[in-house]
Order: sequence, then C-alpha cells, then structure tokens
Amino acid sequence: MRNVAAELAQRLLHIKAIKLNPKAPFTWASGLRSPIYCDNRIVLSYPDHRRFVIQAFAEQAASFAAADIIAGVATAGIAHGALLAEQLDKPFIYVRSKAKGHGRQNQIEGELQAGAKVLVIEDLISTGGSCLKAVEALQEAGAQISGVLAIFTYGLPKATQAFTAAKVPYATLTNYETLLQVAIEHQYIDQAEQQTLSVWSEDPAAWSATWQA
Repeated sequence: MRNVAAELAQRLLHIKAIKLNPKAPFTWASGLRSPIYCDNRIVLSYPDHRRFVIQAFAEQAASFAAADIIAGVATAGIAHGALLAEQLDKPFIYVRSKAKGHGRQNQIEGELQAGAKVLVIEDLISTGGSCLKAVEALQEAGAQISGVLAIFTYGLPKATQAFTAAKVPYATLTNYETLLQVAIEHQYIDQAEQQTLSVWSEDPAAWSATWQA
C-alpha cells in the first residue's frame, strides 16, 4: 500500500514547492520569520506531480459526505479545485476573500444552489483562517459543507482548534510531521535543523520573535 503523505512530501521538496531553511528564515506576509515556506502553486507547473495531487484529492474526497459541488478558495485553491472538479465530473465554483468592489460584487463565483453540498479545496492550511472565511461565505449562501481538503498543513494547534470550533471536518494530503521525516530521510536537513523546525511548529510567533542569525 503506497504512503501518499510521504510520497507527496518528497515530491513537494523535490520541486521546491516547500523550502526548508532554518538558518536563513523566510519572512511571511504577516511579518513572521519562518524556517519553512510553502507555495503549492508550483505543483501546477509539473504535470506528473499535478496528476498525483489531483488523484490523491479524488481518493481522499471519498472519506467525506458526497458533494454536489467543488469549491476552490481564492487564489491558490482555484486551480487545484477546478482540476479535481474535472476529475470527479462535478460543477466548480470559487470563493474570493471578499466580495468584488464592482460589477455584481460577487464573493462566490459560479452557480451555487441553496442546500448544495460543497467540498472546499485549499492548497495550504496554516491557521485555517482564510479557508474558514470561505466556508462561512458558502454557508451564508445556503451551502452545506461536506468538508475541507488541502494539500499540506503546518499542523499548528490554532488550525485544529479553529476547525473544531467551526465544526468543519478537514483533511490534508500530507503534513508537517511527515515532511520532516522525509526531509531527514532524503538529507534535505540534518538532525539539528530538524530540531529547529520542530521547535518552530510549537509556537511560530515565539520562534520568530526570538530568532537570531
């Protein structure tokens, strides 16, 4: 039986969709410094890896309540969601972070009937905030949420707490713990760097505040 989480983690590291650099941290949009940077949009540039992700999504989707519609979270979840909808022969919609300021001022693009069951696709779950805002918009429009599927999660407690509070089931194809195991196995990092990365995941804000070059 194949280990999808481990194989996908290796693929993401190989194409540098996920980069690990404990000695020279990245700066996130929030201003926090982090030893990891994830951009799963890079997967779209590699047909074999892209197919792997969509097939894994299709298999994982079966663990949720049957969905009528696939929804992508703007912007990074749109392409992956559209590809999965094609694979499953389902209608596709996507959800903006906020309503447009012109035209029809839509936040949800595409046709959504009240009562429809929606599977939400995201590329990455960090704190879960942006994804759950999309879920809330869908619910306000009358949708029932089958669940949320993402490619990768940092495994932060804040995300788990947020999804639990919102009573929204979610799953990811791979995760931070698996990534570190694969990174050690394939010599992307050494034991000291693995320890640094493990400490970061316990409290990213505190790690960022105390990090010194």
